[in-house]
Amino acid sequence: MNLNVLLISTYEMGRQPFGLASPAAWLREAGAHVECVDLAVDAFPEDRVRDANLIAFYVPMHTATRLAVDALHQVRRVNPTAHVCCYGLYAPENEDYLRSLGVDTLIGGEFETGLVALAHDLAAEQPPADIPLVNLNRQTFRVPDRAGLPALDRYARLEVGDGTERIVGYVEATRGCKHLCRHCPVVPVYNGRFRLVQRDVVLADIRQQVAAGAQHITFGDPDFFNGPGHAVPIIEALHAEWPGLSYDVTIKVEHLLKHADLLPTLKRTGCLFITSAVEAFDARILARFDKQHTRAEFETVLRLCDAAGLQIIPTFVAFTPWTTVGGYRDFLAEIARLDLIERVAPIQYAIRLLIPPGSRLLELAETRTVIDSLDQARLSYTWRNPDPRVDALQRDLEQLAQSSVGRRLSRRAFFERVWARAHQASPDLALAALAVEAVATPPPPPLPPMPLTAIAVPRLSEPWFC
Repeated sequence: MNLNVLLISTYEMGRQPFGLASPAAWLREAGAHVECVDLAVDAFPEDRVRDANLIAFYVPMHTATRLAVDALHQVRRVNPTAHVCCYGLYAPENEDYLRSLGVDTLIGGEFETGLVALAHDLAAEQPPADIPLVNLNRQTFRVPDRAGLPALDRYARLEVGDGTERIVGYVEATRGCKHLCRHCPVVPVYNGRFRLVQRDVVLADIRQQVAAGAQHITFGDPDFFNGPGHAVPIIEALHAEWPGLSYDVTIKVEHLLKHADLLPTLKRTGCLFITSAVEAFDARILARFDKQHTRAEFETVLRLCDAAGLQIIPTFVAFTPWTTVGGYRDFLAEIARLDLIERVAPIQYAIRLLIPPGSRLLELAETRTVIDSLDQARLSYTWRNPDPRVDALQRDLEQLAQSSVGRRLSRRAFFERVWARAHQASPDLALAALAVEAVATPPPPPLPPMPLTAIAVPRLSEPWFC
């Protein structure tokens, strides 16, 4: 195949991108000349853009897609004749906007076969066939080809908690999810389905990353226990071949309860921590999100995991159209009561709900009454909280979280600042924030009693989740 293909990733949460390595293997097998560029760590490659016939952006999440839009303008300036494709979770959800920017082909779901078909048509100099916008056909995966990608030690590290760091690899054992959480961007594409990456492919990918220096593996599945019968043999084989290799996974609260008997297996095979999208403690917000768990069930899971020696790393959507100042303060009090402060990344206190096109939240009348128009450039419907203090607080805490990046501020010290600002929320939060520094306003109530966590909490050095 006489075709130059350039695959571009813009952001994948500090990971070497599986979303480049996997299609690279398929396209090289088909005979294409493939270059991979990760703009999260590399400069914009004008020479390779200029030489490419097909330029494909990987858009697995919100931040990656917005960065891809910026890079797309540069691509069109350097090479206006190349065929441009966007593939990944956010491609079908933002079809109209991306096409308006000049993207020729969009592929969601299982994208590898579509990219190969597109490459064949372009190499034959014929109009591309009608490639499905969303393809959920089962695939026999190839072992990802990571040749040409930046070295693993250029990406986020695992901070173990004792002052040491580990180089991190990344694999996917499944795609999609069997659940239908209303706020989740996976749902509009996979609609309750998930697809397996064959076990031997996953293990071969781990093997090549260990050879490249990986000391810890992140499983990037939306939910590792969507298929326990697939997941458990993989981690058993991982531990048998690399007894000292640690890993982390993402699992729903609901699944951790259902498969509590597997928690000792996770611990025994090297799992260091479990990320779980708790999202909220407020029962009404959990119901709107259709999370299928309660505050009490999360607390049960927390106890079960602690008993098994596993750390739960919760993530949250802290600000929604239904968040109140009092509700946010209760949220903080629960984090303190449950001894979660060391487990919650600063940005989690400021995450604002995104409502992308196709979101199941749009099915709710109470959502439709609070949203404004679709802001295509922001990839989300806009909304305002009925209480302006809530939106002001969110903006203030987002700036606080961003300003803390790179600083050696402990999570407990950061939490204390969030606590203070949340309890001094006023219609003019900018003035309130200044007042906090000047101690000119009444002090916030004391923090609730907090246990002093004695154990080290492992964490990735780039804890962003959208």
